[in-house]
Amino acid sequence: MTKFDKSKLPSRHVTEGPQRAPHRSYYYAMGMTEEEIHQPLVGVATCWNEAAPCNIALSRQAQAVKGGVKEAHGSPREFTTITVTDGIAMGHEGMRSSLASREAIADTVELTMRGHCYDALVGLAGCDKSLPGMMMAMVRLNVPSVFIYGGSILPGRAPQVDEIPEDFRNRDLTVQDMFEAVGRQQNGTLSEAALDMLERVACPSSGACGGQFTANTMACVSEAIGLALMNSSGMPAPYESRDQYGEASGRAVMNLLEKNIRARDVVTLKSLQNAARVVACTGGSTNAGLHLPAIAHEAGIDFFLEDVCEIFRDTPYFVDLKPGGNYVAKDLYDAGGIPVVMKELRKAGLIHEDCMTASGHSIGEELDKIGREADGRVIYPIDNPLTRTGGVVGLKGNLAPEGAIVKVAGIAPEHQVFSGPARVFECEEDAFEAVKARQYEEGEVIVIRNEGPAGGPGMREMLATTAALSGQGMGKKLALITDGRFSGATRGFCVGHVGPEAAHGGPIAMLKDGDMITIDAIKGELSVDLSDDELEARKTDWKGPRDTIYASGALWKYAQQVGATYKGAVTHPGGKAEKHVYMDL
Repeated sequence: MTKFDKSKLPSRHVTEGPQRAPHRSYYYAMGMTEEEIHQPLVGVATCWNEAAPCNIALSRQAQAVKGGVKEAHGSPREFTTITVTDGIAMGHEGMRSSLASREAIADTVELTMRGHCYDALVGLAGCDKSLPGMMMAMVRLNVPSVFIYGGSILPGRAPQVDEIPEDFRNRDLTVQDMFEAVGRQQNGTLSEAALDMLERVACPSSGACGGQFTANTMACVSEAIGLALMNSSGMPAPYESRDQYGEASGRAVMNLLEKNIRARDVVTLKSLQNAARVVACTGGSTNAGLHLPAIAHEAGIDFFLEDVCEIFRDTPYFVDLKPGGNYVAKDLYDAGGIPVVMKELRKAGLIHEDCMTASGHSIGEELDKIGREADGRVIYPIDNPLTRTGGVVGLKGNLAPEGAIVKVAGIAPEHQVFSGPARVFECEEDAFEAVKARQYEEGEVIVIRNEGPAGGPGMREMLATTAALSGQGMGKKLALITDGRFSGATRGFCVGHVGPEAAHGGPIAMLKDGDMITIDAIKGELSVDLSDDELEARKTDWKGPRDTIYASGALWKYAQQVGATYKGAVTHPGGKAEKHVYMDL
């Protein structure tokens, strides 16, 4: 006998009754006992691979999760899915695979769960797209689900030698510094020997990038949205004590299964708003503006880029994290992590406290247990924030009718308005070559188009170009706009997600060199000094989307299916179109 009645659980289709004897023979073949076969089957999904440090510790951590599931009378079934790691994919054709991998992760987890009739899901993820991909699968399947982040990397340190410039010494290093170091080496202010030394010490352990880049941003989201246990995302990946969070997550999913608390009981419009608050106040990655709408879409909730940006607009920015600030994920963990951040938001009435969490308790109940307060160094008190509005701002105007997004964390208000002539590039490579050769003028707005989800295809990040500009000391002397994305590590006045994208005939496709562009992050406007008639005339002359080399395969398929950026760049109709619930089949 098991503690659970399986008559209503999906796994009954593969474990119960005489007709399932062939299926059970497979389970016996894997060493399962009779008791284990008749317990709930819990998928333990990881994005483990040997592609990058963000994923390398996930397999070990999954064993701890399995221990927790077993303790609570469940039978864990581990499986893996893919990851494309942006740090490796960055700056070349491989970057096109990154955003498309988010959909592939969600799809493969869904197919594995459906095919084997698993009853609940614990998902472990480490790198940028694997976090939203895993959460999207949880919400799509609507099974009892617990998310757990693999943890961040430890910060690096430069050796105290004369070859290393002073500004790289005596401070934490992240992979962002390496991208910027490339720009420094190109402009002659960093030797190749120094670059060689830095690359050996910048990333000293397993774990995801240490700043408030996309992985850590989405890890914070996992707690704020309620899918992860409180404080589970903060501890660095190499800490063996992460195993305790793994075990607790395994036990937690069995508690949710017992109480029939499903992913969509946790992920609601209110919890999505909580998540957007946490992104804003930590100066998180602009990519959250893409991933939160995509998670919402799986539940059939309309929560678009504009809704995310509206929350950003009235949320104080009070957590001093890189790239706009000074600290890394480990420092945030040492200061008390996301629970302390959410406690500050609660003081200002900016959190919905009645949202359910992975623990089976509400956000409010969880925050009541937190004794620590803001340290004033990493986490500022909310009534004394770094800035009064969030670190990310939404823009709209005749250049972006469907919106765009810009990260202003760390940018002084006087630098948040920029006007200048366009210098147009048809792809990132062209822009990067021009930047490398300094074929641009101060005061210009660099335009990189044809890099949207469909037009790229794949909506690449422009980190190589933005990091090169920062390395050349040009971060504040020009601006950049694109229908592509930016890495969470991007600094400078950089506008992404311009929609509609060029491939869909958006105004960005009609721009010419010299057109006067204005970016106003104070008012939330992105415009070009052209009349509606002129834009319309140019559209009449437009030759259509640029041809790409992707005429077959996964990226061709993605380009055919992918929708608008402001809706999350999703590839299927989502929760609104559902005709069944997986758990109830």
